[in-house]
Amino acid sequence: MKEQFLNEAFYNALDAHRQAKKLTWKAVAEKAKVSASTLTRIAQGKRPDVDTLAALCKWSGLSADDFIAYDEVAARPEPLAEIVGHLRADKNLKPEGAQAIEVMIRAAYEQFRKEKVGGED
Repeated sequence: MKEQFLNEAFYNALDAHRQAKKLTWKAVAEKAKVSASTLTRIAQGKRPDVDTLAALCKWSGLSADDFIAYDEVAARPEPLAEIVGHLRADKNLKPEGAQAIEVMIRAAYEQFRKEKVGGED
């Protein structure tokens, strides 16, 4: 499966957000903490690096997932992986709290999963 980042769509979404906020691109760069030249490169069709993408998504509220196209239908992420990701990203939890909850959820998930992995009963 080959993924493709939809750079033009991402840039257009950023631009729509920028216009809605009535900001210049220079102001976007300052608020998102990225360089103005980086925004120019994105406008010219260059893909942002992961740190820039994260900063722009955080500033705009956009999800990078919405700008990834797949050659094949992508399988949904494993539910447990999604849950763990949400726990680790939760700003209301201390890292050790997220880890403790993760251990409990993993144990419960394995116990109650419908199909056992690897031929187990």
